[in-house]
Amino acid sequence: MAYFLTADGGTESLRARVYDLAGTCLGSVAVAYDTKFSAGARAEQDPADWWANFVKASRGAIAEAGIDPGQIEAIAYATTCCSVVALDEDGNALRPALIWMDVRSHEEADAVLATGDDALCLNGAGQGPVSAEWMIPKSLWLKRNEPEVFDKAHRICEYQDFLTFKLTGDWAASLDNVGLRWHYRNDAGGWATSLVKALGIDALLDKWPPRVVAPGDAIGTLTATAAEELGLPRTVKVVQGGADALIGMIGLGVAQPGQLALITGSSHLLFGVTEGPVHAPGMWGAYADIVYPGRYIIEGGQTSTGSIINWLGRLTGGLDFDALNAKAAELDPGCDGLIVQDHFQGNRTPYTDPLSRGAFVGLTLAHEKHHIFRAIMEGIGFGTRAILDAFRRAGYTGTEITVGGGASASDLWMQIHADTAGLPIRIPASQDAPSTGSAVLAAYGAGHFSSIDEGIDAMVHPGRSVEPIPANVERYEEIYQRYLKLYPAAKEVLGG
Repeated sequence: MAYFLTADGGTESLRARVYDLAGTCLGSVAVAYDTKFSAGARAEQDPADWWANFVKASRGAIAEAGIDPGQIEAIAYATTCCSVVALDEDGNALRPALIWMDVRSHEEADAVLATGDDALCLNGAGQGPVSAEWMIPKSLWLKRNEPEVFDKAHRICEYQDFLTFKLTGDWAASLDNVGLRWHYRNDAGGWATSLVKALGIDALLDKWPPRVVAPGDAIGTLTATAAEELGLPRTVKVVQGGADALIGMIGLGVAQPGQLALITGSSHLLFGVTEGPVHAPGMWGAYADIVYPGRYIIEGGQTSTGSIINWLGRLTGGLDFDALNAKAAELDPGCDGLIVQDHFQGNRTPYTDPLSRGAFVGLTLAHEKHHIFRAIMEGIGFGTRAILDAFRRAGYTGTEITVGGGASASDLWMQIHADTAGLPIRIPASQDAPSTGSAVLAAYGAGHFSSIDEGIDAMVHPGRSVEPIPANVERYEEIYQRYLKLYPAAKEVLGG
């Protein structure tokens, strides 16, 4: 029997899972770590915790699976993207990691955009935005504010690369991460050398890992130290993974042009697969080869989605989701005239306006909590539709949306997404998309499949489908046109 160890290094914890060749999860253990928040939108973690949790969770998952550790053939993992760390030659952190949600480098992000470098075609066809979350703004912040750390760093890399070094002793970056957030262009010369030089941080090029390895390719095998800590043979292959949401595309089975992946949670991320490069305002990408060889990925996103539902719960003393879903499902589309703009923390795409804000329009004394609950879902659905429209204007038309994450548990929300988008919704049997995707990569890297696509066919299994209801699609089209008028109207009122 062949088994594969995976890890999903998230924002709050690391979860290890063990899979077989059929894509069945046999053991799963999560271990939480701390995040330190401070003024200035700062969020930091200790990379030593990442490794300690990887070891503890992996040993626990293998024990829960009840298998011989010697039957583990390969390891692959997905981690939060843009969790940047400065390391010495031995892989020890020189300071806590600036995780993805640390946005202290907002001035540096503006400086990156101001260069006008050709690499910025990945950011709305050069119009932006550049996020303070990303590698180059954070590296520039280190150079400006902690020059001693920047100068001393042997490597400046990500969570993903730190785990790779701890496992293999090799410095290897994931093509997925660097193509997504480091302005690396696999179809146009690789590293964004001119961009880095324009910012005066040429030394960064020598601090990045010297190898770039594509998802699914083997990096190496375990070091003696790593093997001993994990209780595994040194022959176990370490296979490249990448950013959790992108490896989640594999776990959702989204691999072919025309397919879309909607990753839901506190925010929504929407990814599409294309055959060629697409660069346009209102979207990010297209990123070459970052998940599948010879294919591109385009991206859009909503900053506030599930977090708005959580906000409603905090405001009203909690939510009984079963009761609210049942009552909200009885309402007609439009919630008796109530429309919600979903920009509670700004808009990521297609407007890329961090100062935009949420709005409720059409409230009456007759509206109750379940009206507001459904109207929030509809507003989020309209926000997703606006991204799809930006994709269409760029020449990309999706044929279906495969959904992963928390929102997929709500039949009502999935129906609203199908009806507002006018597209069928697919929900796979397993919702552990980053882990399932990592398992596919591990099995492929171990030689069990001739391609990642073949691995998807064997290990990712269909679940349920939600078809759009024609009458609702027609009704939502009229409401959507009114939703679109909210953004310029609210912007004028707020003075943004």
